Amino acid sequence: MTITQEQATWFAGTFQQLTDNIGQAVLGKPEVIRLVLTALLAEGHVLLEDAPGTGKTQLAKSLAATVHGTHHRIQFTPDLLPSDVTGITVYDQQTHRFEFHRGPVFASIVLADEINRASPKTQSALLEVMEEGRVTVDGVGHDVGRPFMVIATQNPIEQAGTYRLPEAQLDRFLIKTSIGYPDLQAAEAILGAASTRDRSSTVNAVITTSAVSDMAGLVDGVHVDSAVLRFTAQLAEATRHDPNVRVGVSVRGSLAIIRAAKVWAATEGRYFVLPDDIKALALPVWEHRLVLDPDAEFAGVTAESVLARVLADVAAPQTRGAAA
Repeated sequence: MTITQEQATWFAGTFQQLTDNIGQAVLGKPEVIRLVLTALLAEGHVLLEDAPGTGKTQLAKSLAATVHGTHHRIQFTPDLLPSDVTGITVYDQQTHRFEFHRGPVFASIVLADEINRASPKTQSALLEVMEEGRVTVDGVGHDVGRPFMVIATQNPIEQAGTYRLPEAQLDRFLIKTSIGYPDLQAAEAILGAASTRDRSSTVNAVITTSAVSDMAGLVDGVHVDSAVLRFTAQLAEATRHDPNVRVGVSVRGSLAIIRAAKVWAATEGRYFVLPDDIKALALPVWEHRLVLDPDAEFAGVTAESVLARVLADVAAPQTRGAAA
């Protein structure tokens, strides 16, 4: 059922309140906050590729505080085990029963810090929970609850002792972005409040976790015209046929951008998706899903340049249901 204009207007107003609230802790980064909130409401996950000290932890903690949820931070290291993430079953000698002790992945917002420092086996421990919202230990499934989002980080500069994330795991992240350094005005404000060591501690809840789930359900009713669906499919197909690309956008990637575009449209107070929504989200949703040809990559071709060319070459629909 398509949402009404009144519901879309309420959604946009609430979304702006969430953005402004998180903005109290993460200064000068409204677009990044919008992308992260979009991933949360689309029930996806975020990969932040950033240098240390740019506010990744502040973002995760303030997001959890804003939605009145829980937050856990996992520092990924080479010796981290899968059970350190998901939890472990322990035998209780008093009750003579095995009891499951939950790991840190059981939280509303999970910050997987420097995820590429852990072994592939430990990285893969996140695959099931990111896709299905549950973990299986000793054959027993345990739901992590809703909302649930993983914000993983990796340092793009220091690669010594790291394990590159495989394409199958990169494809599980709805959005890849970076916070970056603050501008001069925001940096001055941060330095002026240097006595506040944890800015996220000043953030109060705006809505409850159940309200977040309601907003995520409301997004399902955002209308996507057949012309927009065709446009999205054509863009994805164009990435697969690009001579500089070895692996283009998958079907999962196409579904991901439609889910994100529904949220993006609702944040603008619309009950329908426009081609411009797809264009706006193409880079953060698709860039990390492209696998470039090694020769093209060596020649300086980037996933960003490929997407820019594809967006320029594929004509956007001008009317509803019209062929591009």
